[in-house]
Amino acid sequence: MDHSIQKTLTLAEISRVIEMAWEDRTPFDAIETQFGLLESQVIELMRRELKKSSFLMWRKRVTGRSTKHLALRSTDVQRAYCKTQYKYASKK
Repeated sequence: MDHSIQKTLTLAEISRVIEMAWEDRTPFDAIETQFGLLESQVIELMRRELKKSSFLMWRKRVTGRSTKHLALRSTDVQRAYCKTQYKYASKK
């Protein structure tokens, strides 16, 4: 990964990138738009920040997953997250 890009990310931003990368419906394009990281840079960040077993599980999970790539995504997927993902937001 380009270390100059890495140096500009705060710990909170790194945490958010990892969270977005794990989310099934969040495409790599959204991470690039928000943080300026290409898919290959996200992969390198994940490799560096996760335990090896977690990284391998993540790679297996996202490899070929159409929802992680806008060009492959079905037009049925219209949002970046599942409506039940943020359950705390619906509590009053």
